[in-house]
Amino acid sequence: MLEWVPLVAVGFLLGMRHATDADHVIAVTTIVSRERSIGLAALIGSLWGVGHTVTIGAVGGASLLLGIVIPPRVGLTMEFSVAVMLVLLGVLNLSGILRWLRAGLSVDGRGHLAHSRPHAYGDYVHTHPHGPEPADHGHADDGTRQGRLDRTLGRLGLYQTMRPLIVGAVHGLAGSAAVALLVLATIRDPRWALAYVLVFGLGTVAGMMLITTAIAVPFAYTAARFPRLNHHLGVASGLLSLGFGLVLAYEIGLVDGLFTANPRWPFE
Repeated sequence: MLEWVPLVAVGFLLGMRHATDADHVIAVTTIVSRERSIGLAALIGSLWGVGHTVTIGAVGGASLLLGIVIPPRVGLTMEFSVAVMLVLLGVLNLSGILRWLRAGLSVDGRGHLAHSRPHAYGDYVHTHPHGPEPADHGHADDGTRQGRLDRTLGRLGLYQTMRPLIVGAVHGLAGSAAVALLVLATIRDPRWALAYVLVFGLGTVAGMMLITTAIAVPFAYTAARFPRLNHHLGVASGLLSLGFGLVLAYEIGLVDGLFTANPRWPFE
C-alpha cells in the first residue's frame, strides 16, 4: 500500500504543472482581466480548479471504474470545446472594449462638451457620453441591466462563481481522458487511481490560485493608476484568447481530423 503513496503525491505536483497549460492560463487571464481585487482573483482561480476537478473526477472516474473507452472523435470533440470556449471568452471580453474604442467627444443637447469614458459596475464595463455634471451621467450606478442582474443574482453568490466553474469544467472535460489513461497505465488499484485523480485536482486548484493571483497583480495595479494601460491589457487578453482559440480550433478540426473521415487522437 505504501508503495503507491509517492506516486499519488506526485499527482499534486503534476496537477500544479497542469494548471500552467497555455489554454488554461489564457482562459483565466481573460476572466480576471477586469478584476480589481487580488483576493477575488485567487478565489476565481480556485473555482476554476474546482470545476476542473469535478469534471475530471466524473469522466475520469467513469473511465477507471467502468472501463469506458473514449472514441477518438469524442475525445477530439471534448478538446474542441475548449477552443470554442476560448473564442467565446475573447469575444465577450472584446465586445465591451470595442464600444470604448468607438467612443469620442461629442456635444450634448445643452451645448456642453460631452465625453465618453468607460464605467465599471462589478466586472461589467460600458461606455456612453455624458457632460460634466453628476446629473449628466444618465443613470444610477445600479440602473444598468448589469446592475439589476448584480442585485438579483449577487445575493445568491452564483453570479461571480458560475463563470470560472463552467470554464474549469470545460477544461476538465478536455483533459479527463488523458489523466484517466495516465492513471490506468501506472495504477491497477481503482481506489488509488481515484486518489491520484483527487490529488491531481487539488494540485490544479493550488496551481491555478497562484497563477490567477500573479495575473491579477498588473490588472489591479493599473486599474486606478494607469487606466489606459489597464484598458490595453484587457484588449490584449481578449485578442489572445480569441486568437489562440481559433488556432486551436483549426488544429483540432482539420489537422487532427475532427471534421474529416479519419480523426487522429493522441490518447486513443
